[in-house]
Amino acid sequence: MAGRKRTPDAVKQLAGTAQPCRMNPDAPIAAEGVAEAPEWLSARAAEIFADLAAITDRMRIASPDDVAMLALLASRLEEIEACTAVIEDLGRVYQTVGSTGAVMHRARPEVGMRNEAMRHAQALLAEFGLSPAAR
Repeated sequence: MAGRKRTPDAVKQLAGTAQPCRMNPDAPIAAEGVAEAPEWLSARAAEIFADLAAITDRMRIASPDDVAMLALLASRLEEIEACTAVIEDLGRVYQTVGSTGAVMHRARPEVGMRNEAMRHAQALLAEFGLSPAAR
């Protein structure tokens, strides 16, 4: 389907923009409750997951059905932290010597990894309505 994503009915009701003619009678209903962190998450990612679960609970959009997406977001945010730590310790660039003997400066791989993780995390935050524009 082309165009904008549909706004969930629950979001329309929370925003006060719900119109009966634009509601989806067949919309899936998410289970109520707060998601639990899956076992495969690292300790730091589990902490981030708990924070995200608390935020979504306060916003009244929490659901145990969102475990996979929240875990993915928590994992990406942890990856951003790890890449940032490497960049802060070792810098954004490193030096190599080319075939001609010239010293070249190259971007650390962690810079690109962090950029990709940030783009993905931003998209996931928007999916949950956790960015200013999404709210």
